[in-house]
Amino acid sequence: MEWLTDPLQFDFFGRALMAVVLVSVLCALVGAWVVLRGLSYIGDAMSHAVFPGIVAAFLTKGNLLVGALVAAVLTALGIGAISNRSGLKQDSAIGIVFVGMFALGVVLLSRAPTFTTDLSNFLIGNPLGVSAADLWGALGVTVLVGGLLTAIQKELLLASFDPTEARAIGLPVRRLNNLLLVIIGLVVVLTVQLVGTTLSVSLLITSSATARLLARSLRKMILLSAALGALGGVVGLYLSYYQNTAPGATIVLVNTLVFLLALAFRKREQ
Repeated sequence: MEWLTDPLQFDFFGRALMAVVLVSVLCALVGAWVVLRGLSYIGDAMSHAVFPGIVAAFLTKGNLLVGALVAAVLTALGIGAISNRSGLKQDSAIGIVFVGMFALGVVLLSRAPTFTTDLSNFLIGNPLGVSAADLWGALGVTVLVGGLLTAIQKELLLASFDPTEARAIGLPVRRLNNLLLVIIGLVVVLTVQLVGTTLSVSLLITSSATARLLARSLRKMILLSAALGALGGVVGLYLSYYQNTAPGATIVLVNTLVFLLALAFRKREQ
């Protein structure tokens, strides 16, 4: 059992394990809605759209997480506004906003004198650098998002799958959609700390997509997604420790392998 306990002698490894489990639960809560509503593209869009907020905070010597959060909220509200006012489909609005935000980040980055480790870690991801404060923050966001989604679950289900009926009974469909986009942005910002802007989409989508193949109800899908995400995160961290590979990318590869195995199992069942 030494292979299992040896890495735990390092505090940073223990914090990384706890962070992976917490973020997996958080991503399961939101990822189920992303997959069911066909919003998988928005996870990738958000992970890139927070880029200008990160760069702006870096240039002004501010908090990178706060900068990313502001950019995520602005992106979510911008997608909702363009989609509602222009009549375009949501995927078109997502593409317009995310490309514009990412381009803004590149322009801002071109004014940076150096590309420091702090900024590169935020882009590439470094779960082994998670602090105790990050863990408390992840726990707080998980409780907040979980409570909020539980409170509006029935309304969100109706607004998602029968918006006409939802409007007929007086539900604020537009506000519910915008709220979901803001929550997705908040979750993406948190996962960016773990696997970086380009890989955070995997924690949000891959485990939930795997659970969707195996579960037949929203509750089971969320629980299975959380379990699969935590398992993939723990296995990925141990593999990265012993194989000396990038932890964030290793976690994503494990999650992808689990999805492919679930897909093969489902085909065999059929």
